[in-house]
Amino acid sequence: MARTKRKRGRKPKNATDEETASQDYSTASKNGANEPSDPDSQEPRRGRPKKIMVASLERCSSRLADSKGDCTAAVKVVPSMEAVVKVFCVHTEPNFSLPWQRKRQYSSSSSGLIVGGRRVLTNAHSVEHHTQVKLKKRGSDTKYLATVLAIGTECDIAMLTVSDDEFWEGVSPVEFGDLPALQDAVTVVGYPIGGDTISVTSGVVSRMEILSYVHGSTELLGLQIDAAINSGNSGGPAFNDKGKCVGIAFQSLKHEDVENIGYVIPTPVILHFIRDYEKNGAYTGFPILGVEWQKMENPDLRMSMGMGPDQKGVRIRRIEPTAPESHVLKPSDVILSFDGVNISNDGTVIIHYIAATFDLVRENIQGGGPIRHGERIGFSYLVSQKYTGDRALVKVFRNLQILEFNVKLATHKRLVPAHIKGRPPSYYIIAGFVFTAVSVPYLRSEYGKDYEFDAPVKLLEKHLHSMAQSVDEQLVVVSQVLVSDINIGYEEIVNTQVLAFNDKPVKNLKSLANIVESCDDDYLKFDLEYQQKVVLKTSTAKAATLDILTTHCIPSAMSDDLKT
Repeated sequence: MARTKRKRGRKPKNATDEETASQDYSTASKNGANEPSDPDSQEPRRGRPKKIMVASLERCSSRLADSKGDCTAAVKVVPSMEAVVKVFCVHTEPNFSLPWQRKRQYSSSSSGLIVGGRRVLTNAHSVEHHTQVKLKKRGSDTKYLATVLAIGTECDIAMLTVSDDEFWEGVSPVEFGDLPALQDAVTVVGYPIGGDTISVTSGVVSRMEILSYVHGSTELLGLQIDAAINSGNSGGPAFNDKGKCVGIAFQSLKHEDVENIGYVIPTPVILHFIRDYEKNGAYTGFPILGVEWQKMENPDLRMSMGMGPDQKGVRIRRIEPTAPESHVLKPSDVILSFDGVNISNDGTVIIHYIAATFDLVRENIQGGGPIRHGERIGFSYLVSQKYTGDRALVKVFRNLQILEFNVKLATHKRLVPAHIKGRPPSYYIIAGFVFTAVSVPYLRSEYGKDYEFDAPVKLLEKHLHSMAQSVDEQLVVVSQVLVSDINIGYEEIVNTQVLAFNDKPVKNLKSLANIVESCDDDYLKFDLEYQQKVVLKTSTAKAATLDILTTHCIPSAMSDDLKT
């Protein structure tokens, strides 16, 4: 069955790379190195958007001017084009198959916007695995070296700065506007593929909901617009008709039946990222309520749990063992409200636009201004507006009683992490066996963008359904076996989980390396998935390791992070 796909808008270095920069919407994960797209998948052509020149925004209707003598009502405020910069990045991605080295470097270009405090915002995927970042202002022939201050993988935003004072001369930072309403006009500015100069496309806000962020493998508030977002538009601002920034372009929908569906990171998410950095001096992430929940739309289900006809909420299925709320919440609790906002049986809350701002409906709304319209949105938005370490009041229904808990919010600890946050992958080698920890980039590197279909079922089950029992737990596998006389008969073991070593459960890669290195037993015994067992004589295994490293030009038997 054909699949709907989203792509991110980083501009590859050539047209061939552009064709391979697609992202899988169903998995909402970043494709690692540029991977070939499936010709049978439902991916629309990247149509050339009609460029709207800056002059057209400044020009009012001559017919209106002649008849009225004043064209004020027809003119939109021209956004500050000088605050939009072009981002040049050189990337050197990790080689997950050979974790002791990196892949060949490649270049990309994208867009960015200048904000207050001598800072520039762009997309996180635009500077991922960066080795060098340079910025160029509109109309300038100089590229300025930039420093990456913070990368927010979940929200796909990165913060840069430039030390050269010349860069900041003659530019004014953009001003952020309120969250736009549906049908509000937006103008996307950036440096997409198809030319070297600045490009402007226009459209309207067509949808607002919790979106799947391709790069971050998370779900946050997002705006859907009908302005074209192409490769290279990533990180560019979206302005409203008052010239204020209401979002950052970051991905688009690829499907043969649709055209010009782009997605924008809205101001609540952008400001959360900026305030998080200013508050903590680093990016700490978006917290979650560490539960899996079930809708309560069936009346018999609500009645069986003793809920009244006026009570609504969602039922807790499972709780993350590493989440702080695991100490107070229990499975089968019904979450009635979060921070005073009632939750519906389908897991949504209602929001309103009040005096051009974004607010939530509580029992009584006082002041503010005229309510323009209400929208329903997933209650995870309430959680995402909090900061790591914040507390929230959660009201639950348990055993015919209503209880309230003041829970502390934290970020998500995944057993199989969605990102390695710029660090090189960890590895450990003994007797030719290469051990590593599984992550989503690792699975994508091994099995391609369709890893959720092609990876081993056991690994996928743990990736999709298993929860980490402790904050340092990892899924450790034998990545491959470097063939040698010592490992005859084990050569076909590939990407198989290590369950135990010498009858001791394997918790993470570092603990495995430590117990193997310190082992003085006669044999090294590894228990693997599928009831496989690997047995090696300790003395010969450790002696053979050095020769294997030399043969394959591997500088060390373990990564630097395992040596400390």
